[in-house]
Formats: sequence, structure tokens, C-alpha cells
Amino acid sequence: MNTRSTLLAALVFLALAPAALADKIPLADLSAYLNGLTTADTQFTQVNADGSVATGKLFLQRPGRARFEYAPPDKSLVLASGGQVAIFDAKSNQPPEQYPLARTPLNLILARNIDLARAKMVVAHLEDKTTTQVVVQDPDHPEYGTITLVFTANPVALRQWVISDDLGQQTTVILGDMHKGATYGASLFSINFEAQKRGL
Repeated sequence: MNTRSTLLAALVFLALAPAALADKIPLADLSAYLNGLTTADTQFTQVNADGSVATGKLFLQRPGRARFEYAPPDKSLVLASGGQVAIFDAKSNQPPEQYPLARTPLNLILARNIDLARAKMVVAHLEDKTTTQVVVQDPDHPEYGTITLVFTANPVALRQWVISDDLGQQTTVILGDMHKGATYGASLFSINFEAQKRGL
């Protein structure tokens, strides 16, 4: 096993180690948990397709908003807001790259109403003694890729996700403990505000 694989395995083990043995969590319970996740923030570790690792802080405000603040030396920023995903490169003075949120698997957990029981939405629903894993796709556009959501039980908690894009590349995001119920200012998720602040 190479160094990158070893690091990823260690990160996943550490993220999931506190979990007790559990049965597979029903889709209805997972949908209820995600729909109740209105605001949350947490530290995260991201393992990219090339094996590189980044850390940072994630803010969620469902529906439709997310903010990924990457720690130094990266210091990049990814915002999901207003139906768009914007990527701010800390090393560039150019406007952010933008993509429709609906064309990314991240849209599946930022949707206003999440129903994992919807036909053709869940590709796989698995249990591996410590976690429940659900592989989800857009039923109308499976070509956009999938997102694998990993949950622990008692209480239900989202611990990580793995995005597989339309090119087959995977990005893993391992979450720390989530702090729920905070109130965030609208500017935290504003793509236009962030661009103006950076003089772009």
C-alpha cells in the first residue's frame, strides 16, 4: 500500500472509529436526518483524486448553500449559492470558475427536500458493521456522477462523502463532528460578495 493509500485508510479509520456496531439505517431515517440538517459547520479533510490532501472548514445552509474554506497553504474557497458552484483560486486574480450546482452530485444533499426512496435515486444501500453507505445519483441525470454518503448510527450522523464525477474521478470529504443550528449571515455564501471583497 502506498503512502497516499495508507493516509486515506488512516483518515477513514479515525473518522469512523468511535462508531458502535450497527444495523443498516433505513433510507427513511437517513432522509429525515438530511432534511433536518438546516445549518451546520464542521472541520473537514479532503482527499483528492490525485492523492493530495487538504483540510478546512465547511459551512452548510440547506437548501442550496455551502462554503468550503481551505486552510493554508491552499487557502482556496468553494461556494455553492444561487444555483451555482464557484471556485475561488487563492493564487489567481481572475473571477471564480462557476458551474451549475444542479450538474454536481453535491446538489443531492443541498436539495430542499431529500427523498432517498425516490425511484432510481439510490444506486446502493450498504452496511459494513460500523457504517451505513448510500450511493446516490440524480435519477434524471445519472451521467452527472454519484455521491456516496457514509453515516454512523445512534444518533444518525453524516461522517463523510465520496463524489465520483462524470469522468470517474473520486473526491473524498471526511467530516468532523457537526455543530448544528447556528445562524449565518447571507454574505457568508454570497458569490458576488466574495468576488467584490477580492476585487474580482
